[in-house]
Amino acid sequence: MFVCLCKAVSDKAIKQNIASGACTMRDLKTNLGVGSQCGKCVSQASAILHNELVKQARDIDELAKPAA
Repeated sequence: MFVCLCKAVSDKAIKQNIASGACTMRDLKTNLGVGSQCGKCVSQASAILHNELVKQARDIDELAKPAA
């Protein structure tokens, strides 16, 4: 699904960029151009960013747990 129509950026591209190290909206804007035109995509891109960072933190927590 396209999140940023102006720059033709999909949710998949945003998630891949986050997995590659992007951790702020500034990173997404620099790397993909998200939010650099009309700005209508910023809230949805921000939500995806937040959700992916929460998932990453959860994964790290799971790895840090001692084996039972």
